Amino acid sequence: MLEAVLWGLAASSALLIGAALALVIEAPRRIVALLIAFGAGALVSVVSVELAEEALRMGGTVPFAIGLSGGGLVYFAGNHILHRVGGRRARKAGSAGAATNGPAIVLGVVLDGIPESLALGATLLDGQIGIAFLAAVFVSNLPEAFAGTRDLLEEGRRPRLILALWATVALISMAAVVLGYVVLGAISDVPLALVQAFAAGAILCMLADTMMPEAYEHGGGVVGLATVVGFAIAFLLSSVNG
Repeated sequence: MLEAVLWGLAASSALLIGAALALVIEAPRRIVALLIAFGAGALVSVVSVELAEEALRMGGTVPFAIGLSGGGLVYFAGNHILHRVGGRRARKAGSAGAATNGPAIVLGVVLDGIPESLALGATLLDGQIGIAFLAAVFVSNLPEAFAGTRDLLEEGRRPRLILALWATVALISMAAVVLGYVVLGAISDVPLALVQAFAAGAILCMLADTMMPEAYEHGGGVVGLATVVGFAIAFLLSSVNG
C-alpha cells in the first residue's frame, strides 16, 4: 500500500511541478508543444506494450475489444461534454476560442488521469512498478498542467487558487493509483484485462483528440521527431524493466 502511495505521489507531482513552473516562468508555446509530443510518443509505447498487450494476453479477444472500445467511447463522450461546456463559457465571456478555457483543461486532465493512474497502480501487482509507464505519465502531465495554468492565469485566476486546484487533481490521481493497486489486485484476470483495455482506449482517444493536435498546432512538423524520441525512450525503458 505504501509503495502505491509513493509511486502515485511521484506520478501526480508532475501536475504541481508544471503548475509551479507556469507561475514563475513563461516558456514559449513551442517548447511546451515539444514536451507534449514527447509525452504522447511515450504514451503510445506504453499503451501498446504495458496495457493493450497485457489486456489481450490476460482476457482474450472479447474482453480486450469491449474494454478498448468502451474506454474510447467514454473519453469521447466526456470530452465532447467538456468542449460544449467550455464553448458556452467562452461565448458568455465574449471570447471566440473555447480551446483555451482553463477549467475545461483541468477537468480534461482529471478525465485522462483516472484511467492512467488506475493502470499505473495495476503495474504494481507483480511487485514491480512500470517505469516506462510512470515516466510517460509524468512527462505528459507536466506540459498539460503548464498549459492549463497559463490559461487560468490569462483568465485572471489567483495563483493560490490555481495551485489548490492542481493539488486537488494530483490527490485524485494519487488516489486512483492506490485504488488500482488495491482493487485490481483482488479481481481475476478478465476484469483486470477489461480495466487495462479500457485505460488503453481512453488514452489513445485522448492522444488523437488532444495531445497530438495541440502539439502540432504550437510546435509544427518538428513535433513528429519529439514523438519518435518519446516512443523510443519509453519502449527501451519498458524492455529493460520487463
